Amino acid sequence: MLLTLGLSMIIGLLLGLLGGGGSILTVPMLVYLLHVDPKTAITTSFVVVGVSSLLALIPHARRHSVCWKSGVFFGLSGMMGAFAGGRLAVHFTSDLLMTLFALISLSTGLLMLRGGKSSTDASPTGIPRRVCPLRVPYLRVLFDGFFVGGLTGMVGVGGGFLIVPALTLLVGLPMQGAIGTSLLIIVMNALAGLGGYSQHATLDLPLTALVTTGALIGSGMGALLSGYIKPNWLRRGFGLMVAAVGFYVLSQAFTAQLLLDAEAWFDRAHSEIWATLVLLTVLILLRIGSWIHKADAVVLKPQSGSNGH
Repeated sequence: MLLTLGLSMIIGLLLGLLGGGGSILTVPMLVYLLHVDPKTAITTSFVVVGVSSLLALIPHARRHSVCWKSGVFFGLSGMMGAFAGGRLAVHFTSDLLMTLFALISLSTGLLMLRGGKSSTDASPTGIPRRVCPLRVPYLRVLFDGFFVGGLTGMVGVGGGFLIVPALTLLVGLPMQGAIGTSLLIIVMNALAGLGGYSQHATLDLPLTALVTTGALIGSGMGALLSGYIKPNWLRRGFGLMVAAVGFYVLSQAFTAQLLLDAEAWFDRAHSEIWATLVLLTVLILLRIGSWIHKADAVVLKPQSGSNGH
């Protein structure tokens, strides 16, 4: 019990500090340390991370580091994607879901480590940049939100470990704005993902209450500390944490049984037709995403007033 509470506080601390990473640790903790069924762990993570994010959002909102318009549109689109992802997950085995979880974690962590200098730095004129864009790039926000929401709904996370990179690298928000805004989006995605999973997974109420209590304590502390740490340090710490967790989960989930499960799954899905459809869908989405990101630019100019748009 004390171990569970202590680990839950660490999860909450990272969630409040980095704007994500809570469920990327909650799911492995429940599965590999407490031996909870993966789908039950995923359902539990939605509750824990959703409630913790709501508490951690308050200090960020007081510092005007939440981009409400971008967050609401990204979150609404992400909710639809998360619900669809949660429903789609019923067709995959637990090991396949955990492997997908690990691969997404690894690629996201490496992408954050390779990211350039944070846009929260001063502009060339020496004037601090705005935290939120002057004009919300609605098309790219909606597209990115649905795509990220679908992935997070499948692997059972509130989405901060994907939302923060998406907001910084795709939508164009600086790190501080991405962290605050991601907390708002995580709450929305967690609600939608829980709705999708509720039809085919159970919830351990005593365990959920214990983990949520620890996460709430940690998230409040993390949200307060985040205002005193450099954005570039947050980015690097976030990338390292996500990549390390992804590597660990992959080492645990990638087994001979997983290969047999994957082969059986493809056989049932008529692999040739299925693979062709998946490939075409991915190529079409990539093309549409590329066009949207070129057409709908982000405008971040030196601040002259309030940041909270």
